[in-house]
Amino acid sequence: MSRQLSSINQTSTELTTVVKRNKYSSLFATDHRDFLISPTGAQIKIFDLEDKIVGIYFSANWYPQCQSFTKLLTEVYKQIKEKEGKKFEIIFVSSDEDLNAFNNYYESYMPWLAIPFSDLETKKALNKKFDVEGIPCLIILQPDDDTFVLHDGVELIYRYGVEAYPFTNERLDELLNQEKEKHERQTLLKLLTNDDRDFVLAHSASKEVPVSSLVGKTIGLYFSAHWCVPSHKFTPKLISIYKKIKQKLMQQDFNGEQENFEIIYVSTDHNELEFDSSFTEMPWLAIPFGDSTSKDLTKYFDIRGIPTLIILGPDGKTVTKNGRSLINLYEEDAYPFTEARVKILEKQMDEEAKNLRSMELHSGHCHELTLVSQGNGGGPFICCDCDEQGLGWAYQCIDCGYEVHTKCVRPVVQVSSA
Repeated sequence: MSRQLSSINQTSTELTTVVKRNKYSSLFATDHRDFLISPTGAQIKIFDLEDKIVGIYFSANWYPQCQSFTKLLTEVYKQIKEKEGKKFEIIFVSSDEDLNAFNNYYESYMPWLAIPFSDLETKKALNKKFDVEGIPCLIILQPDDDTFVLHDGVELIYRYGVEAYPFTNERLDELLNQEKEKHERQTLLKLLTNDDRDFVLAHSASKEVPVSSLVGKTIGLYFSAHWCVPSHKFTPKLISIYKKIKQKLMQQDFNGEQENFEIIYVSTDHNELEFDSSFTEMPWLAIPFGDSTSKDLTKYFDIRGIPTLIILGPDGKTVTKNGRSLINLYEEDAYPFTEARVKILEKQMDEEAKNLRSMELHSGHCHELTLVSQGNGGGPFICCDCDEQGLGWAYQCIDCGYEVHTKCVRPVVQVSSA
């Protein structure tokens, strides 16, 4: 197989065929090549794409996120092909570093077509034409509309999977409306129960807690896993904050209001042993390992990475998808995570920022850091000191983009000379 692909890649630029130009030929063909290659080594005429919806897939073997998305895209591609047959095709545009990497990646993962690896000019032209800034990137073209270019194919596949097909504006509007209606009808029971289960797991002797008993409470859905390194850092912090929120509510003595907050572990662990290892450390509840609801929730909330903390209000509606960031910023004061509460905390942070130095030397970085806010150059970031999410005020290196929470700055101690 590799020898076949290598031969095609090496000889494609030597062909002298004059290509008849149509919509897809103008994108993928050259004066010397009127075909694409398949995983079997076959040459597929570009003219055969004329009536098809085409996805242009920019990817590379060396980038882990590409490998992860390619597996998902392969599943979606096969489902579409089974249902729609010849109406859809994907073309791989490689950013691999050498022919062996291209062949290994293409043969191992991809059932679709590809631009020959040796055709650097076509690959550069496609990257430039579609303004590709990062990979993976999936561009969708429609055969009967020369003006239609859909750039966010990766997001649509993650979000809707095979349901996104045929990727038209009408279909996407339909999906958005369905999603909006679904979220408007969202309740805790609909989210957390299914035909086979109406409970979540607890550590107590009873082991099972009816989901119905959680209705009316503020709920955190904690998406995490034993294998996730960032989770190992964030989970202990979340445990501490969880206990502080419970204690704070108990001290307020509002008729047992401490019971009005709960967290539920939504696992993406590889096996039950990993699940048990994670859940044993957690003081909250969990969806049973292997339950289909975990995957449903991951898709429903469009979870791209973990750990993620989704907050649901007492009415079962989504309060925020940024629970992790709010915990990092405001700790237990973030409760109940509502927009009104966040606005109060943002005002407090703005007041506190008035007392911060505009420039700071941080012992963890070699350059001077500048105080920035979300409104003057800051924004969502990952703190380079504690590796946790941040938002709003931060100290940022203008030279290299290094950024830390204001609370993570460790001032350089000036040593006086004797």
